Amino acid sequence: MNLTEKDISALTEQDIMELVVRLDQDDYNNPFESLEDWHILRTILFQRQDLAEPYLHLLDIEAYDEA
Repeated sequence: MNLTEKDISALTEQDIMELVVRLDQDDYNNPFESLEDWHILRTILFQRQDLAEPYLHLLDIEAYDEA
């Protein structure tokens, strides 16, 4: 699924909750479905941090210093 900026800007907290529940339950038919949801949440984080920030633990992203 390729989300455009317009798609992401239209997402609601309910949309994010549905995605998060799927990720948290980890009940997918194959690993690629899980990976697709993970990438969607990651994309949302970069464009709508206000919606995705409470679910950073699902992304397992660690901050690091490139310097």
